[in-house]
Amino acid sequence: MPFFARSLILKSAGLALACWVSISCAQVPPSADDRAGYKGLLAAADRGKAAGIRALVARGASVNVRDGYRRTPLHIAAYGGHHEAMRALVAAGADPNALERDRYDIVTIAAVANDVPTLKVSLELGCSAKNITSRYDGTALIAAAHLGHTEVVRALIKAGAPLDHVNNLGWTALIESIVLGDGGRRHVATLKALVEAGANVNLPDGHGQTPLTLARRNGYDEMQRILERAGAMEHRQ
Repeated sequence: MPFFARSLILKSAGLALACWVSISCAQVPPSADDRAGYKGLLAAADRGKAAGIRALVARGASVNVRDGYRRTPLHIAAYGGHHEAMRALVAAGADPNALERDRYDIVTIAAVANDVPTLKVSLELGCSAKNITSRYDGTALIAAAHLGHTEVVRALIKAGAPLDHVNNLGWTALIESIVLGDGGRRHVATLKALVEAGANVNLPDGHGQTPLTLARRNGYDEMQRILERAGAMEHRQ
């Protein structure tokens, strides 16, 4: 079902459209111009040069230096999926929970990219799945559920991500899998993973609409069945 048709079920339809565009595009990886201008640790991280990182740190380079978008070398290495560079940076003292200008950490960067290997490395290095990230005061789990990244969702659940965190749009991960999903295989599997993990199936959005109400109004039959089996109830005026 097209997004515009889905957004009509929400009282804040304009906000929903803005969220669909903004959340999808909010992360800003280094541009070609950024990369061309990187020097020192920023350049080594961008190129995945773990040995170069260790050599620069030994000469006194700061592992928490920032580029113009407030990305650290660790953010840059995560965007590139450079795992050994990430390990070298954290071993040298880089903050695994640092946020860049849009308040993304390395776990959320990997979650949005659907990069499970980088996600697992980020978690191993100490970046918390519980961090509140982005301008929406969300979590990596909410971002992954919105995008239907089911394996990422499962990995974040295993890592202790808060199942029922409500972002500043009034949405949980479970609700985002419905209102910003397409009702297809990936989003159904995402919703199922959240339900099986114990997400609250009756926690409403900011307008009092329950997940079952939202799934029914969107015509997402399989999501309805999963929610109903889990004891979900419809909104009552």
